[in-house]
Amino acid sequence: MRTGVRVAGLMRAPAPTISAAFLFLPLCIMVVLSASDAETLLQFKRSLTSTTSLRSWDPSVPPCDNRKANWAGVLCMNGYIKGLRLENMGLKGEVDVNPLVSLTHLRTLSFMNNTLVGPWPSVISKLGNLRSVYLSYNHFSGEIPDDAFTSMKFLKKVFLTNNEFKGQIPLSLASVSTLMELRLDGNKFRGQVPHLEMDTLKKLNVSNNELRGPIPRSLSHMDPTCFSGNSDLCGDPLPACEISQLSPSGLLKIAVILIVLGVTLAVTAAIFMILVLRKHPAGGSIEEENKPAESAYRSTQSSSVAPAPKRGAEHGKLLFVRNDRERFDLQDLLRASAEVLGSGSFGSSYKATVVCGAVVVKRYKHMNNAGREEFHEYTRRLGRLTHPNLLPLVAYYYRKEEKLLVFDFVDNGSLASHLHGNHNLEEPGLDWGARLKIIKGIARGLCYLYTSLPNIAAPHGHLKSSNVLLDESFEPLLTDYGLIPVANLEHSQTLMMAYKSPEYAQLGRITKKSDVWSLGIVILEMLTGRFPENYLTRNHDIKADLASWVNNMIKEKKTAQVFDAELGRARESNKGELLKMLKIGLSCCEDDVDRRSDLNEIVKQIEELKEEELKEEELSDDGVDFSPH
Repeated sequence: MRTGVRVAGLMRAPAPTISAAFLFLPLCIMVVLSASDAETLLQFKRSLTSTTSLRSWDPSVPPCDNRKANWAGVLCMNGYIKGLRLENMGLKGEVDVNPLVSLTHLRTLSFMNNTLVGPWPSVISKLGNLRSVYLSYNHFSGEIPDDAFTSMKFLKKVFLTNNEFKGQIPLSLASVSTLMELRLDGNKFRGQVPHLEMDTLKKLNVSNNELRGPIPRSLSHMDPTCFSGNSDLCGDPLPACEISQLSPSGLLKIAVILIVLGVTLAVTAAIFMILVLRKHPAGGSIEEENKPAESAYRSTQSSSVAPAPKRGAEHGKLLFVRNDRERFDLQDLLRASAEVLGSGSFGSSYKATVVCGAVVVKRYKHMNNAGREEFHEYTRRLGRLTHPNLLPLVAYYYRKEEKLLVFDFVDNGSLASHLHGNHNLEEPGLDWGARLKIIKGIARGLCYLYTSLPNIAAPHGHLKSSNVLLDESFEPLLTDYGLIPVANLEHSQTLMMAYKSPEYAQLGRITKKSDVWSLGIVILEMLTGRFPENYLTRNHDIKADLASWVNNMIKEKKTAQVFDAELGRARESNKGELLKMLKIGLSCCEDDVDRRSDLNEIVKQIEELKEEELKEEELSDDGVDFSPH
């Protein structure tokens, strides 16, 4: 049989069959690359324990299909692995990064909010194309080699918050000219802050370490809170350095200055004595002539150097748990103009304006479950908690009859006021994007509490919309957390949300999933716009349960009527996301505590839901921005 095409009486020769092979060559290469990448990731996975969240890592399926990722936590572009985002996945073990060296297109690496241990993964320095490294909220420990970042010339973001790193901050960070954000807070770094003089550096946080000495002049424009929690750190933007805080080079400079001043004073004194001796002959008495003046001088001196009253006596018993706040005492609070903000479950809240600005004072009367020393120790522990979604404790006052807790004032109000307040064109209700952001922040803050307070059954214990404040960018801040160990049990059982959970009604005890139930009620409240009667009942009441109402609406095929009318067009344009979040909220509120989802799984589902399909420019050589918002 002839092949070819006859054109104008001529037979065109058959196209060479080799071109067909070339047509399929890119596909073959892609398959080979995917197989190689898959084995690389599986080898990396084998170094971890508790990897149930990575069950989608199936060797029979390629990790990447062009821009689509088939494996959880993998970010793809053009068939290549561009990033790993393994956050909030419950991963444990000592991570082995060695296999990832073969992923030459890797730009971003994130293991945040897991339970990974071991030293700094030194092989990271071989991933020379990385733009972002996020290891925050794990248990990495030990010293980071001084040259750890020498070969990472494209690095833009390094997040190592809340680990157990110690030793000097690596000097090689100063050689990364592209660095934009550096977070080393909540570790045990010692020594001095290195000179970071790159123009690109916009955000820095080295707070809550063991650093000392003067802050480099190149960083003096940073916010003081970036350096808080380092008692021996000094210089702009913190108070000026005392001699004991200076480095050896600083002491040498001061020594030289003092020597020059000493010589100058000695010469001046000598000249003065010569002039006096010329004025008064040897037989005269300078002492007699100067007696009145000397007596007057001594009188003046004794009054100017009289001992000042001790501040300890004036401070009362208001104790600060943070070093980054201006001090004031109990009398300042009592004299301050006060505004009653409300009366909560355990007591009243006041806004007080003191020398450093506005603060919130919460007065508790039912908090005698712990003795004096135990209360002091536990409250200081709460003061060490640092997370973008927690309202930090600033100070406290202890008296047997009542306790005062002092927090920063947040003037954007609570989530409850934004959900249930009066809305108009000038003050519209929360849109879907804002609500999704708030849910994400609440979940992250709760996850941090579970990591930081692992021995408490319900680390928050009183999660509800009125205990979630919103800052000016609508980032949520959890309040009234961690009170169960110090609150009176009889009041906790009738007032705190954890004790209104189904398991307490059924079993007479709260569990690690009681806060998950509270989170589910908040999620359903944000989706429906309905005020939960759960907040008002003394115990769990299925008739007043918001989750029961939602389930009944679904059974009656009225799911569309569940969502808050103020979500507007999002009820149609974001219908898929809303339904998925509704399912998450209901899974949190499962009556059977054994069937209820655990927190890590919920956080993972929420994180996945918020991600829209990544655009190509977001996965460019600049890397993916995983910064906490």
